[in-house]
Amino acid sequence: MRLGGPAEGLLEITSTADLDNFFQTNQRPYYVIGGGSNTLATDDGFDGIILHIGIKGVDKVSEDSQSALYRVGAGESWDGFVEMMCRQNLSGIEALSAIPGTVGAAPVQNIGAYGQEVSSVIESLQAFDTKTKQLVTLSNADCRFSYRSSIFRTSDYRRYIITAVIFRLQKNHLEPPFYKAIDNYMSEHHINDTSPMSIRAIVSDIRKHKLPDPNILPNSGSFFKNSIVDQAVYQQLKSQYNDLVGYEMPENRYKISSGWLIEKCGLKGQVIDGIRVHDKNALVLINLSARSFDDLARARDTIIAAVRDQFGISLEQEPLMLSTSSKNDV
Repeated sequence: MRLGGPAEGLLEITSTADLDNFFQTNQRPYYVIGGGSNTLATDDGFDGIILHIGIKGVDKVSEDSQSALYRVGAGESWDGFVEMMCRQNLSGIEALSAIPGTVGAAPVQNIGAYGQEVSSVIESLQAFDTKTKQLVTLSNADCRFSYRSSIFRTSDYRRYIITAVIFRLQKNHLEPPFYKAIDNYMSEHHINDTSPMSIRAIVSDIRKHKLPDPNILPNSGSFFKNSIVDQAVYQQLKSQYNDLVGYEMPENRYKISSGWLIEKCGLKGQVIDGIRVHDKNALVLINLSARSFDDLARARDTIIAAVRDQFGISLEQEPLMLSTSSKNDV
């Protein structure tokens, strides 16, 4: 968002040895980032060290007739890895194309888009346990993935620093029906090719026209998580709004588009304290002229209040907060 104060320092981590050395000697507060686009900083900045994970490497571990297993360094570009796998005709992450950030950050919030979630292809991951100062391997189940969440955002927040992720990707292609936006695009453009590279190109083009590039227009992607409600709330809203955008989930719950909720409040395209609600996707907040984090916070709270007042639903911020209160707590 191009807001927030300075940090005391930044350390590039290019190996697990760098982590070991840091934790053997460091007494300062620290915070870990990948690409950084999903992190917000207050104007106070951070009185500590930023650890930027730059561990590289993409290695094939094994392969059979159905799938291939890859070990990928946490510092690799996520979209670069997706492109590499699509070029090898491997499926499972093609709909996650054009998402900014790094491979190591992907499991933290269990990134998902257009019908795919990264948790569905993660076999395991390797991490530095800041509590024991040891390298550990966590299985998919250990990570306790859920919608846009994992232990890395909840029960074990900041305990583990992901160093590598092991993915299992499939050799068979996705089959229709696809996510609605992809189906519509294929129909409108008369596309029948369902190869990973074709789906990647479709998703990339959709995102290009729907989501602003953070390198050009300061934004953190989806600023709010989609809202999860129970069946009674969903049915009540559905009876009031024929155009309600929602998807059924397990345990009689429904995922409702928070962008739709914001748009229904009349906020799409509006500018609040220098923060613009994107006119093509109301989930995205763009820093148009905000000069401080307080400007962003006021805009965020205005939007949350509007949705709560009209629908009784509390929006949840998706980007993580970095501030002076982010102390070593493990």
